[in-house]
Amino acid sequence: MGIVNVTPDSFSDGGRFLDGSKAIAQAMRLVEEGADIIDIGGESSRPGAAPVPADEEVARLLPVLRAMRGVPVPVSVDTVKPEVMRAVLDEGAAMINDITALSAPGAIDVVAGSNCGDCLMHMQGEPRTMQAAPHYEDVVAQVRAYLGRRAKAVETAGVGRDRIVIDPGFGFGKTVRHNLELLRRLDAFAELGLPLLAGWSRKSSLGKITGRPADQRLAASLAAAVMALERGARLLRVHDVAATRDAVSFFCALRDGVPE
Repeated sequence: MGIVNVTPDSFSDGGRFLDGSKAIAQAMRLVEEGADIIDIGGESSRPGAAPVPADEEVARLLPVLRAMRGVPVPVSVDTVKPEVMRAVLDEGAAMINDITALSAPGAIDVVAGSNCGDCLMHMQGEPRTMQAAPHYEDVVAQVRAYLGRRAKAVETAGVGRDRIVIDPGFGFGKTVRHNLELLRRLDAFAELGLPLLAGWSRKSSLGKITGRPADQRLAASLAAAVMALERGARLLRVHDVAATRDAVSFFCALRDGVPE
């Protein structure tokens, strides 16, 4: 899943693709590099980020969605607002990627009334405050239980399990220790029986571990991606598609063997 942030303030590439034409060019480049899904977002969810009005978010997203009609990969939209979900689904979005797991009033109804996929993510708190001393008694058990509840709520509303993906939300209301524990025990989420997405690309935890800024965290991002695959992740949300595909190819060759 290749990331395109149509925002001025995302933690890694904020402002680089705010211009619609640049965002479209970046999306096309990631498709050429081998992205299976493009994930576009019009509102930053970095720690401390301020909310964006729905009409402004829609204005950022729609030009990219319209330009990508006919591109041979599905487009996912990263949003928490039901009105934005409705607008992007009308323009052909194939998936809603929601950091609040469709918890906003009316969000589940929008998804249930469509045939889109949806990614349910765990976040403790909200972006402006989520990194202010996050606390868990057992981070794996609590995150897994939350995702199980949200998946059940979405299913009850009529969304088939084949449309649901779960994401433990690395970096969203979690310390470095929490993130590493979730990665270490990622296979514990398999019992939910749903595809698992992992998003470690360029995250601040990697910076705290390596001491490197966001644009120098590729090696650590690749290591985290491979560790996530080894523990059961089936989707990787990344900025660096070509390099990640190389890492995935090596992982698959080691796991499955190489045809003679």
